[in-house]
Amino acid sequence: MPTLTIELPETVFSALQTDPQEFSRQMRIAAAIKWYELGRITQNKGAEIAGLSRAGFIDALSESKVSPLQITPDSLDQELADAD
Repeated sequence: MPTLTIELPETVFSALQTDPQEFSRQMRIAAAIKWYELGRITQNKGAEIAGLSRAGFIDALSESKVSPLQITPDSLDQELADAD
C-alpha cells in the first residue's frame, strides 16, 4: 500500500486534542465522506479509503449529516424511464 506523508505543524494535534495516528484516521474518514458527498466515489470506495466496513462508512455519513443515497433528479428520471 502506498504511503502519503503530510507535514503539519505540531500545534494541529494539540488544537484537536489528538495524536498523529488518530488525526490520520479522522482525516481519511473526513476525506472519504467529502468525496462521497461530491459524488466522486462510491460507498464501497469510501469505506475502503476510510478504513471502515461499508456499514461503518454509512454510520460515519449519518454522523456527518451526509445522505447515504447518491441520487439526483436526473438519475431518478433515468432509472424510472429504464424501469418502463
